[in-house]
Parts: sequence; C-alpha cells; structure tokens
Amino acid sequence: MDKPDELRFKDPEPRIHPTAELKACRLGRYAAIGERVVLREVTVGDFTYFERNAEAIYTEIGKFCSIAANTRINALEHPIERITQHKVSYRPNEYFRWLGVDGGFKARRQGKRVRIGHDVWIGHGAVVLPGVSIGNGAVIGANAVVTRDVDAYEIMAGAPARRLRQRFAPEISERIEALAWWDWPVAKLADAIPDMQALPIEEFLERWSGR
Repeated sequence: MDKPDELRFKDPEPRIHPTAELKACRLGRYAAIGERVVLREVTVGDFTYFERNAEAIYTEIGKFCSIAANTRINALEHPIERITQHKVSYRPNEYFRWLGVDGGFKARRQGKRVRIGHDVWIGHGAVVLPGVSIGNGAVIGANAVVTRDVDAYEIMAGAPARRLRQRFAPEISERIEALAWWDWPVAKLADAIPDMQALPIEEFLERWSGR
C-alpha cells in the first residue's frame, strides 16, 4: 500500500548550517547550504546544495545543482583601471570615517550577474568569473576557472576552462530539455527515482516522455 505524501516526503524547508552566512538570498525547497558557505544576493533553486566553504555573490542558480566545496561563483572583481585596485578605493568605509561604499563600482559588480541553469555540477575549487552563464546539465571540473559562457550539457575543465566534450548526443540533450524533469512535482520525481537509477538514458526518456 502506498504511503501518504506527508509520510513519504521529508520537510522541504531549506537546510542552512549554523556557520553559513547569507545576505539577501532566496532559497528553494530542499536547498541545503553547508558549513561556512557565504552567499550574498543569490537565488538558489529547489534541491540545489552548496558544500563547505563555497562562496557566491550576485548569482541566480537553478534547481538540482551540485556545488562542491571551496568553489567561488562570481569571483571578486577589482577596478584594475584605477591608480589602485585595492578595496580602499571602493570600500573606504572599512578604513576611514565619512567615506562610504563606492556605489558605482557596486552597481558594476551587480550588473555582471552569474546565471546557472538546472542540474549543473560545479566541481571542487572551481571559480566562475563575473557575468558568465552556464547552461542546464553542464559539468565544471575541479579547480576550473570559467571565463566564458558554458553551453547546456557541456563538460569544461582547466584554467582557463575549455570544452572537453558534451555529456550526451545532441538529440538526447534536446529530449532532456523537452522533458524538463527538474520542474516535475515532487511526487512524480519520487516515482521516477528508481528508473533514474536503473535505466539507460534513452530508455528513461522513452518511458517518461509524455507522462
């Protein structure tokens, strides 16, 4: 006999480790924020998790993303065109009274948001530079430095990161996009998990497309 949903599903409230620091963030259902993670003005989609010591600022992150430890998303930019690139020029308030944060430089940083799609895996120690967009299903290798946009289902590695290959053939990627499983209701997702574990990708798509 099937169990009722209230017993089948765990609490969907986001889990935030007490050592994490968040400011002006929005977290989706089942999101998890690990030890010593620092997030500033970040939107985190359903089921996405951050492992320890990760940092992100000015970023929009989709659902079901796996973000490993020691990653940095939208890494800090410095005004290298100025006489000094030190933060004394854009955060003088940390050193002097009556001198505020440089609003123009802050707006410049906020305007270079990082956008990450659904089901993206960002490996240990990877760095994503300002303004980069990463497509659905992409993989970013450990210690990669991502300086340009990443296509959906593309696997990138290196510093600077370069394309290794696509996860799937183009027709399979297109079918996954059409399926958009990341938007399924939780009950449907739970029903599909055994097939996700057991079936080759083609068989899974055949069984679950149109259901």
